[in-house]
Amino acid sequence: MTVDALTDVAGVRVGHATRSGDGWLSGTTVVLAPEGGAVAAVDVRGGGPGTKETDALDPRNVVQRVEAIVLTGGSAYGLDAASGVMAWLEEQGRGVRVGVEPTHVVPVVPAACVFDLGRGGDFRARPDAATGRAAVEAAAISGPGVRVREGCVGAGTGAAVGPMKCGVGTASIVLESGITVAALVVANAAGSVTDPETGVLYGELFQGRVTYPEAHVHEAARRRLAETAAKNAAPLLNTTLAVVATDADLSKAQAQKLAGTAHDGIARAVRPVHLLNDGDTVFALATGARPLDAERPLALNDILAAGADVVTRAIVRAVRAAESVDGPGGAWPSYEELYGRR
Repeated sequence: MTVDALTDVAGVRVGHATRSGDGWLSGTTVVLAPEGGAVAAVDVRGGGPGTKETDALDPRNVVQRVEAIVLTGGSAYGLDAASGVMAWLEEQGRGVRVGVEPTHVVPVVPAACVFDLGRGGDFRARPDAATGRAAVEAAAISGPGVRVREGCVGAGTGAAVGPMKCGVGTASIVLESGITVAALVVANAAGSVTDPETGVLYGELFQGRVTYPEAHVHEAARRRLAETAAKNAAPLLNTTLAVVATDADLSKAQAQKLAGTAHDGIARAVRPVHLLNDGDTVFALATGARPLDAERPLALNDILAAGADVVTRAIVRAVRAAESVDGPGGAWPSYEELYGRR
């Protein structure tokens, strides 16, 4: 049975560490690969990225597999969360073997951050190594194939799309071949996720399942968003982050292609996208449990198309799962508060 989440890829686990209140509105999310790691790649298209260890994922470079990926709030400061994940992995003996002893490992922990500084009221309240450790420990103790918490949790705790609250979303699909493709997204874009004329989510327009809000509801939502935007400090930086995972047996080059085409899923759900003040970054993980059909040279195409689709659906779910925030750092109404559940 699937749960329509990243954890539908067997062996992949997700853990969140969330801090809110007392000046906080931030957190960290860790995607933990099966023991032994997964083939990994990345594609960065935003003009203002904050990342760590992404060069190691270049297909030309030596690292083949990673044990975990970190998505975090706190802008570049929050990348320190990866240090806590790295320390935990070292204790487990998980990482690139660099010596004769089993403990002689260097965990490669790619990470990317979203900008949420000050959204809880305290500019200095941001994730650190302890936050990263808490998130990876939460992932490690979670059961296989469990549901993943969505909305204002982990790296999505302080996320917003323009003047509207957002967060974490996830989705999955099983292809006819039996291969699973799934995504987890932290949506924190400078662009909009809604059609300004109707209030419909762009991602739902793409999915073809649209119920249009009544005109008076949309007009009231527009007024509310304009009022809150005027009160909040202008967002300096944003970013949409995603991890796309599959149980297919992919090379690093194929995984990089998956990360690149998955950006199309962001472009369907957010407009405009990949701006200079976005840091849009997509990671790809391949566990290698299922071989590609050797008789079909273009079998990868099915995975590429599915990767973009699940990213779009995950963004829609991130928007719909978010809850409104009104605190010392500002006010961000949620889509559900503005438009109701339809």
